[in-house]
Amino acid sequence: MATTCLLLAGCLGTVVGSAVDVTLEVAKVPFKVAGAAIDVASGDDDDDKANNEDKDD
Repeated sequence: MATTCLLLAGCLGTVVGSAVDVTLEVAKVPFKVAGAAIDVASGDDDDDKANNEDKDD
């Protein structure tokens, strides 16, 4: 009986740990999508600035 309880506790810990990992990854998705959308909307300002500085020389 004691062995069964220990095995069940270990299994439960694994399930809870996996659920937490999945929840964290799902929570990150909107931020990644929003960041990508902002990058697309803002364009490559850094590249344009570097090209303009090279032309001035």
